[in-house]
Amino acid sequence: MTRLDETRPFIPLSIAILTMSDTRTLAEDKSGDTLAALATEAGHTVADRKLLKDDTDAIRVQVADWIADKGIDVVLTTGGTGFTGRDVTPEAVKPLFEKEIDGFSILFHQISFQSVGTSTIQSRACGGIAHSTLIFCLPGSTGACKDAWHGILKWQLDNRHRPCNFVEIMPRFEEHRAKP
Repeated sequence: MTRLDETRPFIPLSIAILTMSDTRTLAEDKSGDTLAALATEAGHTVADRKLLKDDTDAIRVQVADWIADKGIDVVLTTGGTGFTGRDVTPEAVKPLFEKEIDGFSILFHQISFQSVGTSTIQSRACGGIAHSTLIFCLPGSTGACKDAWHGILKWQLDNRHRPCNFVEIMPRFEEHRAKP
């Protein structure tokens, strides 16, 4: 169930988008284009966008740079979540997580099952939090990106969503680091 409390002012987030592909260029990046359009349409800002080859070290460095950037609230990755030898996004990104958002993967697969049936099992979509940054790793298909956005991210990245959302608890992500 999705409910928006329209009496609350919308809080736009700053989102970075990273596409992994050995075969596409940024100009041919339909999944990245889709995520950028959906985020912008929802009222958020696309602060940065890049495309990298499927390389564990390069992916980890880029995501870590965005985590360190206080101007980035959310990192969305697309691609590299499958099972081929070149699919390394979860291996690159999960070590950066301080907390994994287990429910993201579970809910993503439930939503994806409605679109692609049992083929959803071929995705290792995941989510986590590192410092104050939300990170979601999505498959490389535009359909999967739309499923994740419309079914989960659109709502959890909107502070007006009731009964709860990530935006309203983001200020508390760092409270374990606070000095007594």
